[in-house]
Amino acid sequence: MASSKQDGQATASRKSEFRSQKPKPESRDESELLTVPDGWKEPAFSKEDNPRGLLEESSFATLFPKYREAYLKECWPLVQKALSEHHVNATLDLIEGSMTVCTTKKTFDPYIIIRARDLIKLLARSVSFEQAVRILQDDVACDIIKIGSLVRNKERFVKRRQRLIGPKGSTLKALELLTNCYIMVQGNTVSAIGPFSGLKETLMIKRELAKDSELRSQSWERFLPQFKHKNVNKRKEPKKKTVKKEYTPFPPPQPESQIDKELATGEYFLKASQKKRQKMEAIKAKQAEALSRRQEERNKAFIPPKEKPVVKPKEASPETKIDVAAIKEKVKKAKSKKLGALTAEEVKLKMEADEKKKKKKK
Repeated sequence: MASSKQDGQATASRKSEFRSQKPKPESRDESELLTVPDGWKEPAFSKEDNPRGLLEESSFATLFPKYREAYLKECWPLVQKALSEHHVNATLDLIEGSMTVCTTKKTFDPYIIIRARDLIKLLARSVSFEQAVRILQDDVACDIIKIGSLVRNKERFVKRRQRLIGPKGSTLKALELLTNCYIMVQGNTVSAIGPFSGLKETLMIKRELAKDSELRSQSWERFLPQFKHKNVNKRKEPKKKTVKKEYTPFPPPQPESQIDKELATGEYFLKASQKKRQKMEAIKAKQAEALSRRQEERNKAFIPPKEKPVVKPKEASPETKIDVAAIKEKVKKAKSKKLGALTAEEVKLKMEADEKKKKKKK
């Protein structure tokens, strides 16, 4: 019995010594455990991680508007090629206006069907194929934000959406540069594609603070701007402004009632049949006036237009009169004269010259 007690005491002392010799865990900050080291990337999911593939087939479908039909028809071969690399089938139904993606027996990545679903959603929201295909990468995410239900008034919604885009898209471009994301505003939705951190960042101050290793684990509220919310509603001025009349202590005159008007005209004392006859006469007079007016408008088409007065030709002045007899004589002379023939005076002079030459020879 004494030996058994001694053995028990020895084992207890050994256990206490072993406990005292255990290495104590190092005290680390929670911020160090939560932060991801710079340059670290999660290894890509390969077929070796899931050699047996998937047990069940998964599929997703989404509708697209009519105006996207032509673009989707052109780029659909590229979509099928991009998804076939991950062993995912894609079908385009132009009759129903839908896109469908589904896994196959060769699909090994269980999350690729979610990325394929996001791809067809982005294509339906007017995102180009070059930007939408980035969603198949591991370090890229997307978010489709519905902004149509944020404001009830349609005019106010259009103004706020335009404020998000900015003049010539400057505000949208600034947001893209700040967040490293592609942002597309279309209709009642905003599509954003980029890294996980970029989808949450909206200010340049956050990016600058993230560079400092000391400020990573601290609160950034003291650096962020704080604005006082002032809800000042500007009263809209009415289109028709009523001018206030001058104050008078006397009340306005009481308007005449229908009975007073009838008493003034004498209709009050007429019988019902007489009143009815007067109404019918007034209606007939109006009808006759309207009929005559219509008849005048119809007769306007048959009224001949006014003819323009005939302008008489002005008589020629005596100075500008043409001598017809002189012109006839010139024409006769021209006809009698042959082309290249001499005139009568030239012939006489030539004959005299010939006679003088003959006398000199004799």
